[in-house]
Amino acid sequence: MISNIRLLDVVALCDEWPEQGLRRGQVGTVVDVLASGVFEVEFSDDNGCTLALLAVPAERLMVLLRSRRYG
Repeated sequence: MISNIRLLDVVALCDEWPEQGLRRGQVGTVVDVLASGVFEVEFSDDNGCTLALLAVPAERLMVLLRSRRYG
């Protein structure tokens, strides 16, 4: 599987992870590439405290894009 996800990308969960207390849309940062299509993602609160550190398959993540100005 080819993924467009890279180290330090900001990502969001595409579905619920209730066992970890995480919801669809929860934002995290890719902190490691564990295997092809599997990423370690850190989810933090507003104070920077880690809520969860999970191995997440690419199909359960969405890369968040930053707005850019052109012109």
